[in-house]
Formats: sequence, C-alpha cells, structure tokens
Amino acid sequence: MLLARLLASLLLLVALNGATNADPRADAPRLLADWYPQAAIEPISVPFSGWRIIPDDRRVRYAFLSRQFADIPAYSGKPVELLLAMDEHGRLEHSRVVEHHEPILLIGIPEFKLTEFVNQYRGIDARERVQVGLSRRDDIHSVDGVTGATVTVMVINQTIMRALRTVQATLAEGNVESFPEQTATPATLRPEWQPRTWVELNERQLIRPLRLTEGEVEQAFAGTRAASRSAPAVPDARFMELYFAPLGVADAGINLLGQQQHERLMATLEPGDQPILVVASGDYSFRGNGFVRGGIFDRIRLWQGSEEIAFRDMDYQRLAPSDLQVEGTPAFGELAIFIARDRALDLTRPWQFELMVRRQVGALDSEFASFYADYQLPEAYLELPGPMAAAEPSWSEEETPLWVSVWQHKAVPIAVLGVGLLVLVIILFLQDWLVRHPRLLHRLRIGYLCYTLFFIGWYSLAQLSIVNVFTFLHALFTGFQWSSFLLDPMMFILWSFVALTLLLWGRGIFCGWLCPFGALQELVNEAARKLKIKQFTVPFALHERLWALKYLLLLGLFGLSLQSLALAEQAAEVEPFKTAMTLRFMREWGYVLYALGWVLLSLFVRKAYCRYICPLGAALAVPARLRLFDWLKRRQECGTPCQLCAKECEVQAIHPDGRINANECHHCLDCQTTYYHQRKCPPLVIKAKKRRQRELERGAARIKVTNVDTPGLQGESNEQA
Repeated sequence: MLLARLLASLLLLVALNGATNADPRADAPRLLADWYPQAAIEPISVPFSGWRIIPDDRRVRYAFLSRQFADIPAYSGKPVELLLAMDEHGRLEHSRVVEHHEPILLIGIPEFKLTEFVNQYRGIDARERVQVGLSRRDDIHSVDGVTGATVTVMVINQTIMRALRTVQATLAEGNVESFPEQTATPATLRPEWQPRTWVELNERQLIRPLRLTEGEVEQAFAGTRAASRSAPAVPDARFMELYFAPLGVADAGINLLGQQQHERLMATLEPGDQPILVVASGDYSFRGNGFVRGGIFDRIRLWQGSEEIAFRDMDYQRLAPSDLQVEGTPAFGELAIFIARDRALDLTRPWQFELMVRRQVGALDSEFASFYADYQLPEAYLELPGPMAAAEPSWSEEETPLWVSVWQHKAVPIAVLGVGLLVLVIILFLQDWLVRHPRLLHRLRIGYLCYTLFFIGWYSLAQLSIVNVFTFLHALFTGFQWSSFLLDPMMFILWSFVALTLLLWGRGIFCGWLCPFGALQELVNEAARKLKIKQFTVPFALHERLWALKYLLLLGLFGLSLQSLALAEQAAEVEPFKTAMTLRFMREWGYVLYALGWVLLSLFVRKAYCRYICPLGAALAVPARLRLFDWLKRRQECGTPCQLCAKECEVQAIHPDGRINANECHHCLDCQTTYYHQRKCPPLVIKAKKRRQRELERGAARIKVTNVDTPGLQGESNEQA
C-alpha cells in the first residue's frame, strides 16, 4: 500500500512538471491575441526575436520571451521564461510565466500565486527601480512576494526588469547587439595604498556603516503582520551594526585582508568582478538562515542606478575573524565576501547597499523590510587614464583555475579534515588491537564522533546528502566536469574517502563514523544511557520490515530525479541534514520540529532515522555490496546457539542466526569487542572452562603418576597428611 501511494505521488509530480514544459513560443500568439484582441500581430526577428503588435490605437507594442535577454537561473538551476508585452517607451503592459521548473511552485504553492505576483508589474517602466518586499524609499517601487518562494520571485524580478531595459535600449539603438556605452572617458581606480587602521579606513569613507536600532526596525514593520504587539523596551538598543567595503580598491582590500590574502582573492576573480566585504555584529544574520546551495541570498543586494545586483552561492566566501588583518578591527560575529560579477558593479559610480530584515509570521510566512546605505568612492581614489596609458590588460592570460584558488583558500580546513581521515584509517587498520582495549576504543569513538559533528558538520558544513548522489549521476550524462565538484574541497575529499571505504569496508564507515547527523544521534543516545533513560528495542521481525522504508524512499527520490533534479531536491527534505547541520536548527519551526523529532527519538532508540528512513544510507548500501573484504570476524557458534552479539548490537544489524548484515552495519566494533573478550564471549568462556578443566585433569594425572612411581614419597605424603 505504501509503495502504491509513493508511485501515485510520483506520477502526480511528473504530470505537474510536464504541464510546464510545453513550447512557450508556440503558445505565445494565443496569449497575445487574448491580450490585444483585434490587433495585428506579426513575428519579427530584427532588432530582436519576438512579435510586433499594432492595435486599433496604432501605437506599436512589442512582445518577446525573456530568456533571450535575461538567462538567469532560478532555484531549480534553470531560468524562468516569461512572455512580456511593452509599449515603445518601455512600459510593461502584460506579462505571463510560460515555462518554469521551480519545485516549490510545482508541489507547494498554487500556480495562481505566481500569476498574481507577475501581474503586479503591469505599468512598470523599464527605468524604474523595483524590489520585492517592503520599501521605505519613495524612489523604489515595491511588489509583494510569494511566501515560501523568495528565491524564485527575486529571479523573476531580475528577469523582468533586465529584459525590459535591454529591449528598450535595443529599440533605441535599432540593434539587439548594441548597448548604451559611456562616451566620456571612464574613471579608474588608483592602485596605490598605505597602511591604515580600521578607524582611518572609516574616516576616509572606504568602509561604510549600516546601523539599525530595535526602534527603527519596529517602525519599518509598523502596519504589517510582522509588527510587534508592544514597542521595544529599549528602542535605541542595537539591532545590528553592519559595515561594508569594496575590496577591489587597493587601499581598502590590502589593509583589510593583508597583501597576500588580497592577492589570492583577486587572482580567483574574472576581469570586472568586484569583491565586497560585509561584516556585522548583532542578533540578525545578513547571510540568512534559509540559504541553500544553488540559491540566492535573500537578505542583501546592491543597487546601481536602477540595476539590481543579487548574490548566489558561488558569489559567497565565508571569512574567519582572524582573516581581517587591519589594526583596531572590532569583534564581529559574521564576516563574508560577496562578489559582484560580470562588470555588474562600477565602483567609480555611486551605488547602494540594501539589507532586508526578515520577520517570520507563521510556519512558512515571512515579511521583509529594507534598509539602505549609500556608497560613493572618494575622489582621491579615482583617476583618469593618461593619453599614453598602456593598453595591455593587467590580468595574466594564464589565470589560476577557480577550484585551485578555493583549495588554497581552505588549506587549513582541508588539512584538519585530512588529519581526521588519516586517524580514522589508523583506527580501522588497528581495530583488532583496539577492540582488546574496550575503554580506549570507546573514548576514541566518542572523541571522533564529536570531531565529526562539530568540525565536519557544523563548522565545515560538509554533511553529505542524497542530493549529492543525484547531482553526480546527472552530471555523468549531461557533461561531466571535475572542476564543478572540485569547487567544494571538503565535500569532494569526503566523497572520495567514502567511495574508497565503500569498496574496502562497506557503508558502515560513513554511517558510523563520518555522518554528522548520525554522530549527533549517537552522542545524544550515549548521554541518555548515562542518565539511565530507558532504551527501547524494536522487535527484530518489525525491525527487519522497517529496513525497507529507506529503500522505498530512495527509489521514489531517484524516480523524481530522472524527471527533474529540482523536484528530487525538494523531496529530499526528508533528510533533516540541511536543517540540523547546514542551518544549525535556525530555520522555520516546522523543519526544526521535524529534525528535532529524530534527535529526541534517538534518546530512546539508537539512530532510528539512520536505520529506517535515511535514503543516503540506502544509496550507499548498493555499491557497498561490492566490498572486497569482511573485516568483522565471526565464529561458528555465533547465532547457534550464542545470541549475545545479536542482542548487544545497538543498530540490530546482526541476524538471530549470527550473520552480520553489512548493509545495515555501522561498524561501531562493539561486536568485535565481545568477540575478543575472554570473560564475555560465551564460546570463549566455554573454551576457557574446558581448557581449565583439561589442565586440572592433566595436573591430577601427573600427581597420580608421581605417587605410583615413588611409593616412599607417597607414604611420607600420607604421614604429613
């Protein structure tokens, strides 16, 4: 019954996804006829591909598909295609989403919500500045977002506005390849720098602040669902103190990061990329708690004129407090570098930094309020190139590959991970010796689980996921490139190590030693046992049937990934890894309750999620069947009649007949400790008793023979007795 429901859900999701994959260009004339009844509609290819519309008022309109002008990937990794119709002056009259692959809109949010969102852009001029969410500025046009689809609507906003501006410029130039260019000689940045302190950088206005108080934030949300019922107790109390600075300006970048670190950063960038330092202290995070790999940061962005600059995951680099080298730096709780790419930001012109403050008003609902800080580079850092300026670019033709720079930047975490994996290999190769010292092994295991949880999980955010498996499989059939996987060195090293251990030991090395969420469950269970919390053992007959759940989930997710990787990623929220590890439980309460539910269950049942639900564990069990060795030793008596190891195995991976199910074993080595324990393993205890009995019998026999051979000694012995 469960399998039937799973398959039915899969078919429904496939049908929903297929409904959005019709040819958008074929359906466009019908939509245009509905928008402009009795108008003449003719396709055009110059100055762009689209349609010219001549209604009764004889004022020409133009319609076009957005992707040719704004090919911006959304949450699914694919762009959203819109059909837009505008007048000759750049004012939008009609809009419609004609193709998308967004998982949240396919399985979570009704389609009409997206239609309502796009309809808000009617009447928008290409020259206007538009943002999603609340705005307290008169020069910005605000549109309401779609709750739960923040990334998607931000991409749609950028797509619409960029397409409108490009088409308007194209119509003005008469050529789709033409873009407005500055006729005046552009200013450039001075490369000189001098050692300066944090205070001096602020005084020279290279670093700009954005300070918010509790009262200012509360005032911004006044009149919305997110407004507090009572005013802040201390309105002037600090809500957040944020600073930002362009690191492309030598005097700022070199002083803040140090010359070597600044040179390494700039070497990883393409010409025209501009790195922006953002640091902050306070209870609010500018990074955002719901950010996911492949997504867009929904709390910060830049504006230059009417152009919006948003940041994706590949535009983000996390910093440690020690990375700031400038003297007098205050203590900050959050530090990062964001990169504005593709010449999107011109530091010689004024620009603005926007911080969006988010308040949650329900399990999935949120409200945003925006705050701004202006930036204008002081004239002392600008100069016009001389008439004899060299035309050669300052960038080397043989630039260091991006993944190499990333590995260099993460040299210390990579070294710590490498040492940790080496220690694990030593433990595994010395396991036969370690299991003879149970106390030492137990301490080593608890220590290693703490390392896995805190360093691999919460610090490095290197929790492996079933999504990684699907991404790798898709890459094999859609243009595999090693460089794509090398960009995340921690994940790459871990996956390489897991692949090796699958062939040598099986899936138990990852599930029992290297999975951060598994480590969290096991440590919680260890604490529960110390506190004498009663443990529950699932009857083996039921336990054996519950194994199948994770394999059914794996099949369902794999089927979804064949149709749409985005759908599979959405359904992969069955894994609590993102909530518990990547976001450290700082997320909407529905997700947090789900993840905490499994953690709390582990107080009473050892690693219940890993044993019955985890699709990643099921996926690793498939190639693990090809393992080359069986490292866990068994005796002929195991299972018949001895059942001690089967009863003691805390994940119940040992069958009553004594066989170890390698697909369910977590390689904790408890059974091997019992295997070598002379006073605990029943076969060894019996053998020891028999051996002592034989020794006693031999001793008695030797005494008897001695007495027969020496009767005088026997008489003397009797007299003494």
